[in-house]
Amino acid sequence: MSLFITFEGPEGSGKSTQIGLLATALGEAQRVLVTREPGGTRIGNAIRSLVLDPAHTEMSPRAETLLFNAARAQIVDEIIRPALARGEIVLCDRYADSTLAYQGFGHGQPLGPLRQLAAYATAELTPDLTIFLDIDVVAGLARKRAGAVEEWNRMEEKALAFHENVRRGYLTLAEQSSRWLVIDATLPAATIHQQIMAQVHQRINQGADDEAGNGHYQQ
Repeated sequence: MSLFITFEGPEGSGKSTQIGLLATALGEAQRVLVTREPGGTRIGNAIRSLVLDPAHTEMSPRAETLLFNAARAQIVDEIIRPALARGEIVLCDRYADSTLAYQGFGHGQPLGPLRQLAAYATAELTPDLTIFLDIDVVAGLARKRAGAVEEWNRMEEKALAFHENVRRGYLTLAEQSSRWLVIDATLPAATIHQQIMAQVHQRINQGADDEAGNGHYQQ
């Protein structure tokens, strides 16, 4: 059965680690596709290079928003929808909620137009489960700085207040929908993985009982 799972979190929250663990665990019995935003396609990767380049300090929030959503539209049409149609489980590192958190709460842009833009970019494709790995932004940025230098990008260079607003935005979004699973990202990686697996197995069992449902389109 198909299942669309997205991972969100502040910088340095450990999304890549948990996506890898989940993909390995599920891959023993399921067809799993792992992808990321922005990127995942030839066009998306080109946009990623542009929008995350630290040299582009003049980029406006509206231009940034449109670029992220352009990459999103491409990955939905080219990668995610076809995989779901094949009955695969799709794990995506960031998705439309990132725009609400970063370009909305972070930059202070109104959420209404951003929701409309995301709905158009995704053709209203909504995750079955969104896993939010929560971490204090100072600790998360310190983790990120300690990693590979090439991973540091334009978004991470923004002021601490921006990142605080992003985290608060994520937590606000998580309170508004039952599709979110919020996990303390400072827990041991194995403990986080166990919590994720429990929720994913629950969703898989629910999906098996309601294969004819339209969960991918619920808001």
